[in-house]
Amino acid sequence: MRVFTISAPGAPVAETSVLPVSLPATGFIWISCTRTEFERELGLIQACLQNLCGTQIVELHVSDLLNNHLPSHYDYTSQYDMLVFRRLAATLDDPAPGPDGTAPPPAHPAQVLKRIDTSPVGFAIFDRLLLTVHPDDCAVRDAYAARLLSAAAPDTRMATGTRLPASPADLMLRIVNQMVDGYLDLRRELSRQLDHWQKELLQPRSRFNHWAALMEARLSLHQLDEICEDQRSAAQDWIDSLETWPDPATPAAQRERDLLKVRSRDVLEHIERVIHHVQRLEQNAETAVQMHFSAQSNRTNDIMRTLTALTAVFLPLNLIAGIFGMNFEFIPLLHKQGGFWIAVGAMVVIATVLILVFWRKRYLARTRG
Repeated sequence: MRVFTISAPGAPVAETSVLPVSLPATGFIWISCTRTEFERELGLIQACLQNLCGTQIVELHVSDLLNNHLPSHYDYTSQYDMLVFRRLAATLDDPAPGPDGTAPPPAHPAQVLKRIDTSPVGFAIFDRLLLTVHPDDCAVRDAYAARLLSAAAPDTRMATGTRLPASPADLMLRIVNQMVDGYLDLRRELSRQLDHWQKELLQPRSRFNHWAALMEARLSLHQLDEICEDQRSAAQDWIDSLETWPDPATPAAQRERDLLKVRSRDVLEHIERVIHHVQRLEQNAETAVQMHFSAQSNRTNDIMRTLTALTAVFLPLNLIAGIFGMNFEFIPLLHKQGGFWIAVGAMVVIATVLILVFWRKRYLARTRG
């Protein structure tokens, strides 16, 4: 369990592993724990929430936070808001480029698909406290915690101009935005793999043998599409709930509320970008498969056309050979000394004329890939 105290702007961020006993004079507290820690120390966490916020998480919401298969959704009470958001991808390391600076080769399809993670992350947003429940191997929490501690350092803050979160809701939106951006990074690798498959599908002399991986990728993309739809619905419900909050009393609070709405709409726009990209990848994969079978059909037609033309060339020759092979005593040219060469010459002339005619009509033209 990691507990962060985010005080007034300019103050350092304090981190501890012990549940707090009181709220800071200014700022708020972020309690971050894994799903296993939340289940094991549920009584202590509920007591801490009762002491700091005057309320506890209701049982149905506790069940939602412990459910590892729950889709993204938003719910609320009079004391807190709860958001469950399925993370789309773990942190990835970009593959190293080749020795000549070229793009790295595409990863194996199974490696790309295994990097897609869809475990849910739960957020309980109070007025001055944020409780997050992560999967046991969640890299999102550690990555954002490191960013938060780095941004709190005076030298880093002055160099980058990074603002600390102003409220638990602001912190929640930043973590959600990082999870969505994680998939936006993953899409490059998915696009590279699908582009590689498309090129292989459309090569005329290649035999595509990754059908199982391609079908698995299409199913994974369809699953991501459904997950993104749930995320968009949850983000939209959160934005709608912001409109029901009471009006701020001061201009500074009003500005913070406006920034919160802007960040919420930015998160929703990122989710819609993810949905658009996933749908485009699905369409590209489907189009590549259809073009592959269309090209295979065209190549089959070209082969059948060539074979038909060659058969048509040899039909007259077989007819002549069949006529002179009849068992009759009196056949023209049969008893003449040059009859054989006359028949052979006629066959050569007929074959040559037919080949020229078919070549001119492009029945025997070479098909370019």
